[in-house]
Amino acid sequence: MSLIKTSLLNGIAVAVKVSTAILLNKILALYVGPTGYAIIGQLQNTLAIAVSLSGGVISSGITKETAEHFYDEARQHAVWQTAVRLTLAATIIASISLMIAGPWLSNLILQRLDMSSVFVFAGLSLPAIAINNLLLSIINGKKELGIYITANIIGSLLSLAIGALFTYKLGLYGALLAIVVSPAILLFATGALVSRSSWFKAKFLWGKSQRSVLRELSGFALMGLAATLAAPITYMFIRDYLAMSLGLNAAGYWQASWKISEIYLMLVTTTLSVYYLPRLAEIRVAHELECEIFKVYKLVLPVAVIGAFAIYLLRDFIVQYMFSHEFEPMRDLFIWQLIGDVIKIGSWILSYIMLGRAMVKSFVITEIAFSLSFCFLSILMINSYGLSGVAIAYAINYCVYWGVMACLVKREMRKMVSSTSVIEVVLPQLNQS
Repeated sequence: MSLIKTSLLNGIAVAVKVSTAILLNKILALYVGPTGYAIIGQLQNTLAIAVSLSGGVISSGITKETAEHFYDEARQHAVWQTAVRLTLAATIIASISLMIAGPWLSNLILQRLDMSSVFVFAGLSLPAIAINNLLLSIINGKKELGIYITANIIGSLLSLAIGALFTYKLGLYGALLAIVVSPAILLFATGALVSRSSWFKAKFLWGKSQRSVLRELSGFALMGLAATLAAPITYMFIRDYLAMSLGLNAAGYWQASWKISEIYLMLVTTTLSVYYLPRLAEIRVAHELECEIFKVYKLVLPVAVIGAFAIYLLRDFIVQYMFSHEFEPMRDLFIWQLIGDVIKIGSWILSYIMLGRAMVKSFVITEIAFSLSFCFLSILMINSYGLSGVAIAYAINYCVYWGVMACLVKREMRKMVSSTSVIEVVLPQLNQS
């Protein structure tokens, strides 16, 4: 499927997701305020870590392996079966850990002793969330865009309904509860959708693990672990530092600005996941990779720039109608946050190549290094410029990251050219012999 067609179809799901996110965002702003927003951000990052440790770290690997062996169903089934066993084993450990450590996590992460039951519900929800994510990774690798989009639309509507109801009835506790429960309920919809496909049978998910598949997925597990732990822990650290330096409200303002970025960049980021990653897994020739990169840049980067410019012009309207007057100080974050968003998308177009090409060592090192540099830059800039310093640090960090990605991709393409040249020399000799 072409990039433009994928973007247009994916745009339907994104339109629904953006609409529901805006509505839910307004409800949260009214009922929990800036401090509640900061706490919600902490829980979302914690849940992201738990989901990834429950098998989410291999999601990209499942998608890549499924796409790469598109016409080899036996290999695909081996990948799925190995992934299911890994996911179940990891989920059991993570679920029990969350439930046992609930009171400690509530005090440490949420700075509230009365929210420990949220982590019990998170532990109970985790197996369903993990299996749902596994199915979505398979669907993405099979390029079943219709199922993928429908599942995402249902997920968006469920998140809005559950989040609005729980928040209205239970306030901040309800909002936190909705975050951990709504992704688990989506499994019923995804399961029903995928079960209608001719290529899918439940028996394809259960069988013996294969060592060759395990080796392939272990590389993605390392990459996923690096990304999963580095990014959320970094964001949690920065929120804590903002709260200590400028107050919990400041952490809420930054979380709100981050949420705006997530909402308007959904079309770009989901297109990269749905179209770009499976496409990269198929490419074997350097020239083809280069053409694909430029094609994505020509479509995706202008969208990010136009979106950022529109958000900046509408910043006062957004603060007033998407949030409330309590969030007025976040206005100072817009310019640098939006510049950082555009630079981030530019760098991500290149960084996805590390996933598509399984560049494990480079991915792990850069994820950890730039997470640490974001923390360091944030401390430095917050101390110098106050609240806007965190957005300045964000833009600077991704600017350097983009440069590093360009160097790594250039080196990888040189390797591809060299390997192609070797094949062109050796293959004719083998045919003659």
